Amino acid sequence: MTDFSLADRRALVTGANTGIGQAIAVALAQAGADVALAGRSQPGETLALIGAAGRKAVSITADLSSTEPLARVVEETVAGLGGIDILVNNAGIIRRNDLAQFTEEDWDAVVDTNLKSLFFLSQAASRYLTAQGRGKIINIASLLSFQGGIRVPSYAAAKSGVAGVTRAMANELAPANVQVNAIAPGYIATNNTAALQADETRNRQILERIPSGRWGRPEDIAGTAVFLASGASDYVTGQVLAVDGGWLAR
Repeated sequence: MTDFSLADRRALVTGANTGIGQAIAVALAQAGADVALAGRSQPGETLALIGAAGRKAVSITADLSSTEPLARVVEETVAGLGGIDILVNNAGIIRRNDLAQFTEEDWDAVVDTNLKSLFFLSQAASRYLTAQGRGKIINIASLLSFQGGIRVPSYAAAKSGVAGVTRAMANELAPANVQVNAIAPGYIATNNTAALQADETRNRQILERIPSGRWGRPEDIAGTAVFLASGASDYVTGQVLAVDGGWLAR
């Protein structure tokens, strides 16, 4: 079971203030990693939880809707933790509207944050990972990497792109012993899905489709992230692993 240990590993997690990102960051720390947290706001609770796990935490303030701060984010991670071994691209946003009313602004905001910044942050981190001959990149995809969804065209496009770029980066980085995979969460109870949970009709339809009979929790994603960050997954790359309570199997 030592293959699952992250002792002395250094991780960068984006969007770790709450929800899935927070659960992943804390789980990585509990498995032994020091963690840098990048996002727009100070992740005070997450910092405290990582500290309680006995690991070092570093907060990096950056607006990930733009590529401008991405190289700095990686540099500050390396400076603060002494290196980088794991990148978790979790930061993301969602915009909902009917197709006929969907704006260019909402399209660009989602694609820039969820796909463009993910790629260029991975590019910046990969320079360190390939130089040391070891590393893990974990992207947060979605069920909409496989499906079209309802009233979220830019999100579906971006998350489909995440699946594609995960495979593309995996092919290129595998010879350097860097594995790139994605997690596709199912319907997880977070701030991003609050509108769906509050919609009585949609909530019922969603629960009827999930064989496990419940919404997922952020913690349901954490174990998968630890596996993909650890040596136990060294021969796993280019995969998009659904953690969805059986949604896609229905």
